Amino acid sequence: MRLVVAITGATGTVLGVRLLEVLRKLDVETHLVLSDWARATLSLETDYTVNDVRALATYTHSAKDLAAAISSGSFLTDGMVVCPCSMKTLAAIRMGYGDNLITRAADVTLKERRRLVLVAREAPLSEIHLENMHYLARAGAVIFPPTIAYYTKPNSVDDVTDQIAGRVLDQLDIQHSTIDRWKSPLTEEKQ
Repeated sequence: MRLVVAITGATGTVLGVRLLEVLRKLDVETHLVLSDWARATLSLETDYTVNDVRALATYTHSAKDLAAAISSGSFLTDGMVVCPCSMKTLAAIRMGYGDNLITRAADVTLKERRRLVLVAREAPLSEIHLENMHYLARAGAVIFPPTIAYYTKPNSVDDVTDQIAGRVLDQLDIQHSTIDRWKSPLTEEKQ
């Protein structure tokens, strides 16, 4: 399997980092693109360096490199995840404004009818944000707000981060054991 993973400057860069860590353990080929603001947010929110994150990916590309292989539909991938996805990047993807490698690769993913998962980070959402998300959902993208699954009874931010990363993997049909799956209390055996 081959995936493009982009990290933008929205809060939640640790979500993208965790996703890369899990994909590495699952031996998935990853092509990482970090936006300039992702680099800044990473240093504000985590103890990871840009080099730490780049080391988790199989390949890394500059956001300015529009000649990178992932900018072409002839370069086969199984999809792309933007995690986290800022509203700026989401709006650019919606408009087909491929001014950097993240938005160009997302445009290619949509036009080639491959999976595009946008881990949209913003709250509250404006009408503009919602319209952009609605348009992209109709165009085939998966809009994935990183919400907490309280039924897992998380004890830490790491637990929440793992759950979100696991659910993103589910959207890509990647088999994993990262998360606790829902079990109906009504159908479980009583002891």
